[in-house]
Amino acid sequence: MHFSTITAAALPVLLAGITSATELDPLPQLEAYKVPKSWRQPVTPLRIAANTWQIGTEGITALLLTGREGAILIDGGMAQTADHLLANLGVLGLQPADLKLILHSHAHADHVGSLAAVQRATGARIATNAESALLMARGGANDIHFGDGILYSPIQADRILHHGEEVALGNLHLRVHFIPGHTPGSMAWTWQDIVDGNKTQLAYVDSLSAPGYQLINNSRYPDIVQDYQTSFERVRNLPCELLITPHPAASGWLFENTATQKTPLSCKHYADKAERKLQAQLEAERKGSEG
Repeated sequence: MHFSTITAAALPVLLAGITSATELDPLPQLEAYKVPKSWRQPVTPLRIAANTWQIGTEGITALLLTGREGAILIDGGMAQTADHLLANLGVLGLQPADLKLILHSHAHADHVGSLAAVQRATGARIATNAESALLMARGGANDIHFGDGILYSPIQADRILHHGEEVALGNLHLRVHFIPGHTPGSMAWTWQDIVDGNKTQLAYVDSLSAPGYQLINNSRYPDIVQDYQTSFERVRNLPCELLITPHPAASGWLFENTATQKTPLSCKHYADKAERKLQAQLEAERKGSEG
């Protein structure tokens, strides 16, 4: 019998026969995206340089750059961080409309989860690259490594960037560097600010880790290892006198009552450390496939 020929009267009888013949297991419970407490622990604005502030949480960086014509936000943390970020704008004497531009490191929920809400509240324009724009527009769905496991409110980009492009807002001038690997759209940002009275080259460099990723024969990302290698070399050569990372501990930062870099790390050492870890991960994956 074709389904189209089943009458309304016959359908309950047919379904009763199916359920009595087969014991069906309950569907899996949906699970929330749970993260460490430090990723959710708010901090008051912490000064990193004259015009650069950390306004996120203890375990997730959200940088605010303040200038004569408004402010730029780089990364926004988890979805539940939105109100906290807006409140910290107020602490610094800014109105929501003073935030003019939103940038980011990569398009995972722990770094862009709040950006849709922040954009709605401020009217700020979002600039990103094509790879990240696609993932953000899907709200994190169909991620190469995580599938639909880590979702957030979709975000629409206003400007698509190219590698090496400058982004400017008044006296604030930043340059974007594409460093694919952690995601195909991962980015680093460099700019100049004043630290301890001296002009200093700041670099905000995305994660270089590969947490649980398939590195060998990855059909969704065939060039993943080559991309990491390219990115390691790019990071080593960034203008980088002060390194900041999306997860502050990765570059030795502690965000509590003050912003303190207890263990300063250069971009070169950051890339070297990540490359050693990736090589160890590759070796383990090769041995696992051989076994």
